[in-house]
Amino acid sequence: MSKVEIYTKGYCPYCHRAKALLEKKGISYQEFKVDEQPGLRDIMIERANGGFTVPQIFINNQHIGGCDDMYALESQNKLDKLFAA
Repeated sequence: MSKVEIYTKGYCPYCHRAKALLEKKGISYQEFKVDEQPGLRDIMIERANGGFTVPQIFINNQHIGGCDDMYALESQNKLDKLFAA
């Protein structure tokens, strides 16, 4: 089973969209809410090599980017392969 982590903010529509895709696929994930725990933001930025917008998504410790990046992988039929790895 893949390890999926997503850094989010509660009011972010892209975060909701990314989580909806994961849920639609039946993929469980660990959510880090940077608006509720501000200290996580610095960790997110470091892990994402400077990415400071939310969501920031990691699959098996590999940074895949944000919501649009994840949907691009989905449209290229590459997302499920990352989950299977």
